[in-house]
Amino acid sequence: MDAPGHRHAGRGHHVRRCLPLPGRPDPGRSGPQAAQSRGWLTRRDRPLFRERAAHICPLYLNPSKDAAVLSIDEKTAIAARSRKHPGRPAGPGRPSRQEFEYIRHGTVSISAALNVRTGEVLTQPIVRNNAATFIAFLRMLERTINPCHAIHVVLDNGANHIAQPTRAWLADHPRWHVHWTPPHASWLNQIELFFSALTRRVLRHGDFPSRDDLIDTMDAYVIAHNTTSAASAHTRTAHTDKVAVQLAQRTTLASAGSPRCPSTKEERVSKRTFRRDSGGSPASRSVCRPRAAAVSSRAI
Repeated sequence: MDAPGHRHAGRGHHVRRCLPLPGRPDPGRSGPQAAQSRGWLTRRDRPLFRERAAHICPLYLNPSKDAAVLSIDEKTAIAARSRKHPGRPAGPGRPSRQEFEYIRHGTVSISAALNVRTGEVLTQPIVRNNAATFIAFLRMLERTINPCHAIHVVLDNGANHIAQPTRAWLADHPRWHVHWTPPHASWLNQIELFFSALTRRVLRHGDFPSRDDLIDTMDAYVIAHNTTSAASAHTRTAHTDKVAVQLAQRTTLASAGSPRCPSTKEERVSKRTFRRDSGGSPASRSVCRPRAAAVSSRAI
């Protein structure tokens, strides 16, 4: 008698019949198939989305020369993991292989601020992810930026950002102007682009035998990123000017109660970095860590 999942293919031979994946048609069966599905979050069609997007996108497209524009957020629970066995390099017709099993060595969380004009990033490891830690990070940024310049900061609706102590601190510092992203639209915050690159280029395939090794590796990546960030600075084009005009028009429509929704393609703003002009006091170029010496003397 045949084993399950096998069929005869001539005398003395068996061929394994691959079982269908969930949601995929099974060529060996007839009748109804399991429906393929994926998660989905319906965006609430409210004027708040268009209004907040219209405030944030012009900051990226045409930032003021007398102000610093920052995108700030935290990346928490970054795992320091080392593989139990070394990987195998790629060969002819074969991709590289990475060991599946790993050993955990703890986690690291960081706060990060992206200077939208220059593309440079300042990061700081944090022990606790709370309002007090976030305010301490804002104080550090306050000291590094030219006191004559206003500070426009893009924040999502995280608990640390909307906490009462944070709002009180921002109210006591009038040169800080907060631009909140709409709910479920943290992709409008450009620091998420940096976090994505950090994950793809460093964390996903990295091997970190300790938390300190993970921190040092991220520091090295941030330093290299800041060294080349000016080279990727974009310039204004006819397309970016057109997007700015469309956003201004949508803001007018939203205030008039129009139900029109902006398209996803037009809402999505490509990553842009700008040239430095904040002129702040000397600060660590990329890393702000109590246990590490300053890497260089350039302000965010």
